[in-house]
Amino acid sequence: MKTKTLKKNKVNVVTLGCSKNLFDSEVMMAQLKANKFEVEHEAQQDDSEIVIINTCGFIDNAKQESIDTILRYADAKAEGLVDKIYVTGCLSERYKDDLKNEIPEVDGYFGTRDLPRLLKTLKADYKKELIGERLLTTPSHYAYFKIAEGCDRPCSFCAIPLMRGKHVSTPIDQLVENAKSLAGQGVKELMLIAQDLTYYGLDIYKKRNLAELLDKLADVNGIDWIRLHYAFPSGFPMDILDVMNERENVCNYLDMPLQHGSTNMLKAMKRGITREKTEDLIAQIRDKVPGIALRTTLISGFPGETEVDFQEMYDWVEKSRFERLGIFTYSHEENTSAYALEDDVPAEVKQQRADDIMELQAGISYELNQDRIGKTYKVLFDKAEGEYFIGRTEFDSPEVDNEVLVKITEENHLRIGDFANVKITSADHYDLYGEVVK
Repeated sequence: MKTKTLKKNKVNVVTLGCSKNLFDSEVMMAQLKANKFEVEHEAQQDDSEIVIINTCGFIDNAKQESIDTILRYADAKAEGLVDKIYVTGCLSERYKDDLKNEIPEVDGYFGTRDLPRLLKTLKADYKKELIGERLLTTPSHYAYFKIAEGCDRPCSFCAIPLMRGKHVSTPIDQLVENAKSLAGQGVKELMLIAQDLTYYGLDIYKKRNLAELLDKLADVNGIDWIRLHYAFPSGFPMDILDVMNERENVCNYLDMPLQHGSTNMLKAMKRGITREKTEDLIAQIRDKVPGIALRTTLISGFPGETEVDFQEMYDWVEKSRFERLGIFTYSHEENTSAYALEDDVPAEVKQQRADDIMELQAGISYELNQDRIGKTYKVLFDKAEGEYFIGRTEFDSPEVDNEVLVKITEENHLRIGDFANVKITSADHYDLYGEVVK
């Protein structure tokens, strides 16, 4: 029996996982709104008739969060707080049959490319004229910008190809039109995302074509910053660095997950590169774009990782001095080629190794931030919290990187989404503090 009146045709979309999932949710929400649904993203109140959960299935922790969220709304349905629950995204793509058996309270499970079918279930039409349209869930001045779907890489630890399929690039002209539409809505920063940015164009243009895409996007009026996420090191297209140097609105920033610093581990991970080649690539990138901020992601505890392998990674991180770094503990994923290996590194050892890397990186980040004191940077302000305006330099992406904090005063006439020049006055491990330069 329902305990409250639910708003008919109101949909609450809940997004779990990465920015690529968030992009998909925004596309879905635009389609729902065009079909006269009232749509909210991660609503605070349980008054929606329908809940759609866009799940993540990447690693154990993400999968558990997705399952916990589904169960939370299954309970809400039992209490009459929700009428219908639909589950989509990576977890649903990968484990649809298991989920149907384990959580039958859900009214429908859909995969990563099932949006038209999900809409049909809701008695809504998939509107092709809305391709490229989204309801942004981010602050209105920046947007994630997906340029391709899927991945053709053979990485032994990764289940993404199982959930997202083969690499499919979106044509340049369509992406340029999408960028113009976003700029017209007030978006100033595009964060290019894909499972693998550097593969862009190989399927439709028969060549790596990220440089041309960047050049065309940089021509879009109103787009002040473009930044690159999720580049792959093997076969890295060096011509994108030329565009980075030539175009002022392409940020000196590159997110390139390298996964490990031991050649033995890189070989076992099927990364197609050695530590030595990785080091050479990093040196070339830094030589070609002085001052570039490099973000990377690593994995600790891959099957067979010895103390020697870990020490090699530790020493490599210490030597490489990445501007930004994160690390995951290895997750043993069925149907990946690494699943045939014994998951032989204990969980506590995986975590300790990850903690050791992050402690090392904290020290590196602190030292690099001290070098910023006294310098002035162009800062884009994302939000105001407590007594500070909070923004970022071109060297930082939202949510994952350093922030710049400026005291809120009567003299600081800052607005969210504005740029200002800020002189850095102090710094800690991950935050910079500064004053606006008039």
